[in-house]
Amino acid sequence: MKTGLVLEGGAMRGMYTAGMLDVMMENHIGVDGIVGVSAGAVFGCNYKSKQIGRVIRYNTAYCRNPQYISLRSLIKTGDLYGEEFCYHELPDVLDPFDRKTFEANPVDFYVACTDVHTGKPVYHLCSKGDEEDIQWMRASASMPLASRVVSVTGYDLLDGGISDSIPISWFRSIGYEKNIVILTRPKDYRKKKSSVAPLLRLLLKEYPAIANAMIKRHEVYNAALDKLQNLKEAGNTLVLQPSKKMKIKRTERDPEKLRALYQLGRHDALKNLEAIRHFVSV
Repeated sequence: MKTGLVLEGGAMRGMYTAGMLDVMMENHIGVDGIVGVSAGAVFGCNYKSKQIGRVIRYNTAYCRNPQYISLRSLIKTGDLYGEEFCYHELPDVLDPFDRKTFEANPVDFYVACTDVHTGKPVYHLCSKGDEEDIQWMRASASMPLASRVVSVTGYDLLDGGISDSIPISWFRSIGYEKNIVILTRPKDYRKKKSSVAPLLRLLLKEYPAIANAMIKRHEVYNAALDKLQNLKEAGNTLVLQPSKKMKIKRTERDPEKLRALYQLGRHDALKNLEAIRHFVSV
């Protein structure tokens, strides 16, 4: 039976996941495959490249850099998170992404994106960590209205969280029957219906399927939470999520708040370390 790791997104809430993953790497906890969504994709890739500490390092170093994230970048380029800086200068020069280790690591790494024409999820296996894979990861994390559509391998894509924030059902469908799921919301969280549905249809009139998916997102998300609960009770899914609520924006630029959330992830991983070890060993 293959063991998988499912990583929810949440933009900068993904610092919680980064803390969890660093502890897992430090303790040599391995899985057979990973699927990451949005921040779970762009941060989770460092698990396959075995780069402990990279996510917290570059985020706290550059979170206040306007080339990394800024309204100016959004106005100038169409991307709140600057493409050139985030997906070229940063991984190629400033804090290099270890593509060689990523490709050599036999763990399968998938990302989830959303097709802008259908509003349906698209899943892609990133095996090399090359430019094409980086574009798939970028697409997975490209938030609607804050990012340009990413065109790669014949698809036009945006954030995977629009259509499948927690792709547990899909991962099980391809053979990962036993899974560790890392969420970025605390235990009592339920997603509410969007209060700006009519506005979404107006702002996304070029992509009505995306608007529809976003309007229905709360239903899909909460159904996934219900599915997780059933799988958890059946004993084949370990769900890890923040032990307390922390106030942090999706586009948080305060390095101290990012460190605090990262440390919460580490704390919760250490607290659950024996449970994690036992889960992957049986």
